[in-house]
Amino acid sequence: MIKSDATGIISYIAKAKIVLLALAFVIVGGTLWFTHNLVQALQQKDRQIADTYVKSLQYLANAAAGVGDFSFIQGEIITIIDFPMIATDVSNEPLRPYRLNTKNIELDTLLPLRDQDAYLKNLLVQMDKIHTPIKVTYQDTIVLNYLHYGESPLIVRLRLLPYVEISLVALFILIGYLSFSYAKRSEQSSIWVGMARETAHQLGTPISSMLGWVELLKEQSLESTNAVETLRDMENDLHRLQKIAARFSKIGSKPDLHDEDLVDVIAKVTEYFKRRIPQTGKKIQLQIDHNGRATARINRELFEWVIENLTKNGLDAIETGEGKITYTITDHGNYVFVDVADTGKGIDPKNKKDVFRPGFSTKQRGWGLGLSLARRIVESYHRGKLLLKDSRPGIGTTFRIKLKK
Repeated sequence: MIKSDATGIISYIAKAKIVLLALAFVIVGGTLWFTHNLVQALQQKDRQIADTYVKSLQYLANAAAGVGDFSFIQGEIITIIDFPMIATDVSNEPLRPYRLNTKNIELDTLLPLRDQDAYLKNLLVQMDKIHTPIKVTYQDTIVLNYLHYGESPLIVRLRLLPYVEISLVALFILIGYLSFSYAKRSEQSSIWVGMARETAHQLGTPISSMLGWVELLKEQSLESTNAVETLRDMENDLHRLQKIAARFSKIGSKPDLHDEDLVDVIAKVTEYFKRRIPQTGKKIQLQIDHNGRATARINRELFEWVIENLTKNGLDAIETGEGKITYTITDHGNYVFVDVADTGKGIDPKNKKDVFRPGFSTKQRGWGLGLSLARRIVESYHRGKLLLKDSRPGIGTTFRIKLKK
């Protein structure tokens, strides 16, 4: 029931991420659409102002001498123009004097006229990419000149607005994602630490009591050889339970790391399994391949736990009566690789990405915590890596541990 709930929570979190991502895209899309419409509306307004200015010039050009009132254009129209304008002749050459035929353009009058003309022509090219020049005509037939105009500072700022907004939204999403991930990791860490220490606490008292009873039984059964051997096996198992409790108590604490011989550590683990595999009715060979002594900085008790979990995983994967688990230790410069390969049923390709996820298991019985715990011990406490190196259905699976020397 708990495993099912955990899987449901993980599925819910995944769906929530998708919904949040979709919502972010909707917000960004809506912002872009709104800004685009606003820019188009302002461009239309600038176009109307420019048209009004041109019509005023045409009115003056067409009016009889002395009839046109240029002061109205100067006072009412030109003053509200905030976008750059350049007047040109029919050949698109800027009209002189430039001071009277340009608007809202910073022109260095100290430069030679040739350089000023080149500067204005470059602006004309940029303006014509944005807006089509407006004709100034005489009696609606003769083209006197053209008016070229660009975008007002407000429109330029509005064009930059979507990028600023997208950047802020992206930053918000990134901060939210990092905060969510940190909170999730902290929550998972708290669950692991709480579960581990509670397990150690629960196991500690009955183990101590049982060890005391074993000592008492040994004193009462000295005359029976079989009883003494049985009690010795019981004592060994109790000491193993004590070791398991000690391992759990180290979760959440900074472990002491020492240079250890990996061959010796793995040999101790395989020795334990070799004595118990026959009781399962299987014939499984455990083999260690190495090229001499290989050392790494590890916590012996926790690393033994990792090897035990990988071994148990391999034993469960070998569903036939016979098989083999190979531990290959190789030296790679500043690192040592430990490959644990079994000849089991392998992992379905669709499940490869989930093998280390807490709660995931393909077994009828099991919590799906073994590989997740093993990876946590290797990566969090030993600063190493535990990864699925290879797995093929029907052939077997290989896990790789990467440790610093």
